Amino acid sequence: IRPVWARPRKQAGVDAAEKRARIAGAVADDGADAAILTDPASIAWLLNVRGGDLPYTPLPLAFAILHGDGRVALFTDVRKFDPVRSHLGDGVSIAEWAAFGPALDSLGRGGAPRGVRIDPLGAPDWIFQRLAAAEAEIRHGDDPCALPKSIKSDAEIAGARACHIRDGVALARFFAWLDDARAAGPVLESEAAARLETFRAEDPDFLGPSFETIAGAGPNGAIVHYRVTPKTDRALEDGTLFLLDSGGHYADGTTDVTRTLACGPPDAEMKDRFTRVLRGHIALATLLFPEGTTGGQIDAFARRPLWAIGRDFDHGVGHGVGSVTTVHEGPPRISKASRGAALSPGMILSNEPGCYREGAYGVRLENLELVVAVDAQVDGPDARALLGFEALTLAPFDRALIDPSLMAKDEMEWLDAYHGRVRETLGPELERIGDDRALRWLDAATAPLMRWWARPSPV
Repeated sequence: IRPVWARPRKQAGVDAAEKRARIAGAVADDGADAAILTDPASIAWLLNVRGGDLPYTPLPLAFAILHGDGRVALFTDVRKFDPVRSHLGDGVSIAEWAAFGPALDSLGRGGAPRGVRIDPLGAPDWIFQRLAAAEAEIRHGDDPCALPKSIKSDAEIAGARACHIRDGVALARFFAWLDDARAAGPVLESEAAARLETFRAEDPDFLGPSFETIAGAGPNGAIVHYRVTPKTDRALEDGTLFLLDSGGHYADGTTDVTRTLACGPPDAEMKDRFTRVLRGHIALATLLFPEGTTGGQIDAFARRPLWAIGRDFDHGVGHGVGSVTTVHEGPPRISKASRGAALSPGMILSNEPGCYREGAYGVRLENLELVVAVDAQVDGPDARALLGFEALTLAPFDRALIDPSLMAKDEMEWLDAYHGRVRETLGPELERIGDDRALRWLDAATAPLMRWWARPSPV
């Protein structure tokens, strides 16, 4: 049994009782007396708790019924919730799993005349069958916690910014170590992944990886969801690329970052593909868009430099990220097929275009981005307010893989400004802990690349 723990208000930003009242009110406004919650992330967010039932995902497993008056009936292994009973208060009852079926039965036959809201895309069919047998009025609707959960509170935003600084320090120390380790001898994918986790784990607020690290050397980097095994473990060899996609859960936030590194001098094709992926990343990072815009409407901006040469990638540009819940969080996302929620201030999404050549290499560059309101002049009284992105991730892009001749002046300016921010933010932290080697690496990795020349933006 892994005990559940409470997430304090200073990290959550909103008391659980306030959340319960707000979400229950929305359910009632939709014409229902109750809502069935089956997503552990929604339940954990609603009650301001976290747990350890799932790998890479600090959540307790449970089902819940949210009633129209804000009361919650929780169904789970009762023992693991013992530490948080006082935190949950009188408005939350806790029962064993076996009590869930009878509780569903009680919602029918006149028990819930205005209906029971349930998400058809996330709930097990057994729940629908049980409710139907009880003659409950079933109302299909989205999980009522999903959209509010995706819009982070001020405290969650502050935590995201803070944990990304500490995560950036761990990354800088890792990259410095990797340079030295490769100079001394072969480094395996598994060794690199384990070492990065060691650096992150030195933070006392580190809870664990936010997903299994993707550490793909050479052709393994072309496998989008690659996982190293003893059979596939490769050394980082000269003349290849190393794709490293990793992240961590901290007490105050969640990270997810991808960098692609050159092992030895890269060839011209590698630099071309890397630079085009970087330009797509920058295009999205600098984009301004009117409120009401969805991720599907902006996905193509990150693909345009690759489309110009007939290349593309078969995954979305971005996914939502939770606050110490799940590293993949809906409903917002950025992809060709996205019909998800409109992007709103407070949402955190990834920005991760890529390019892959099967059997040779993979390139992916990922930052987490906070959706923010932009103070910019708009045209006319009917114009919509503008939104944009704030990069949360703090890690340099490999300068050895950048071909400046492919980049426009404004792209170079963004890159140098971003690297300057990384250096100015992480440098004092590395000085504070006395890691001179990582500090030297950071200074070299963030050195300006700007070259002033007049030329149109490349396609």
